[in-house]
Amino acid sequence: MVSTEHGHRQGPNAARRTEGDLRRRQALADAATGIPPGDVDVPAEAAKIERFRCVIYLCSAPNANTEAPRKECTEYAKAFGWEITGVVEDHAGLLPPDGREGLRQAVDRIKDGEAGAVLTAWRSMISPVPQEYDQVAREIESAGGFLHVMDSAGAEEVLARGETTR
Repeated sequence: MVSTEHGHRQGPNAARRTEGDLRRRQALADAATGIPPGDVDVPAEAAKIERFRCVIYLCSAPNANTEAPRKECTEYAKAFGWEITGVVEDHAGLLPPDGREGLRQAVDRIKDGEAGAVLTAWRSMISPVPQEYDQVAREIESAGGFLHVMDSAGAEEVLARGETTR
């Protein structure tokens, strides 16, 4: 890189990674290329890769069967290699988000560091009102996580009526 100020040549920016970070990154690169952890000199704690964790949140009308969206969310999480730390369900209908104990529990799992994301089947399970949905998403993000909606097209209305999707 050339400096325009005095015509002096500047070297590359110094890496801002610790030695442990560099070893961990090397272990990840080795794992990606198929090199077994024992074949390189990397401490075991640097080579350990933890799975991303999520909590599944479902909300439905009273007496509705949530088996299908629960299964879809579980399969979705497994497809991404996410560990499911729990499944929280509210069966009180679509109350405002601040009135649902199950949603509070799911957000608390993010705040406590037990999970990095709240996974739900449909946006309306959080709230059909955009402002309420955005408020919950901001709360989860400020706690260090994110809200992920799987969205099975057309199935929201079926569950709201208390039927199954299959």
